[in-house]
Amino acid sequence: MKFKILLPLIIVAAGLAWALDNYLSYKNIETINSEIPLKQALGGEQISKIRVYKSKRILEILTSKGVAKSYKIALGREPEGHKEVQGDGKTPEGNYTINGKNPNSAYHLNLGISYPNKADVAHAKSLGKSAGGDIKIHGLPNKFSYLGQSIAAFGDWTEGCIALVNDDMDELFEHVKIGTPIEILP
Repeated sequence: MKFKILLPLIIVAAGLAWALDNYLSYKNIETINSEIPLKQALGGEQISKIRVYKSKRILEILTSKGVAKSYKIALGREPEGHKEVQGDGKTPEGNYTINGKNPNSAYHLNLGISYPNKADVAHAKSLGKSAGGDIKIHGLPNKFSYLGQSIAAFGDWTEGCIALVNDDMDELFEHVKIGTPIEILP
């Protein structure tokens, strides 16, 4: 009888510990150098590249002079490793470009990423699967925008996209041009 009561309590405690750990890891998701607006950080320079460090959950905006600004991000629900096939929940790794801007998406703005490239398609095909696509940099889901930054408490939650809080996405959307290179590193 004690086992029947103890086991559910252990499961609940483990779940709460996991949720707390994720919350503490992501509760302060925000722009790293938020005191400086991106326009000011650029200092008249154009964005030359976006660089993402998946392991650090950081997106950097680069100019010819170096890193202008960095943002904290969330990734696909399976953040380790390169995206191989549609539905694997992974965020791709490699060199791509920004290939679209959508102000009317289901998420607060989005910037399209040119995934998959020819190598991605060939690899997925060798596995007998589709590489997928529709990988974006986006804000929070419009239907949950009332949650604000608290959605970050859930950790990596996208299907392979790169997510930022809405204020940060506003800055990126305004300044990133179609054709901007993006390098996504492990």
